[in-house]
Amino acid sequence: QVQLVESGGGLVQAGGSLRLSCAARSPYTMAWFRQAPGKEREFVAAFNWSGDKTGYADSVLGRFTISRDNAKNTVYLQMNSLEPEDTAVYYCAARTGAVISITPARYDYWGQGTQVTVSS
Repeated sequence: QVQLVESGGGLVQAGGSLRLSCAARSPYTMAWFRQAPGKEREFVAAFNWSGDKTGYADSVLGRFTISRDNAKNTVYLQMNSLEPEDTAVYYCAARTGAVISITPARYDYWGQGTQVTVSS
């Protein structure tokens, strides 16, 4: 069983930055998703099992960066130039497959989520 624990959410003004963290014990393909009220869960960013490929949603490309620190067993999502449209609960997810997927159903493990609120 893989346990994922997110942290780092909060309230920030538009244009500001936040860094989310996800503690994950084992090496998997890792991703961040988000879900706003009344909307479906959507893909944000991911990197594959070997860590040499990343993928981003068009809406965050150039503003968000996913990274990992293997020594700390932690995955990060650095979010810059935040916009009110980025407001959502952000989830860390892991899958045993070796390639990135943007489909939530393909991920085997999920964190509890952390709220990110961007004020205008």
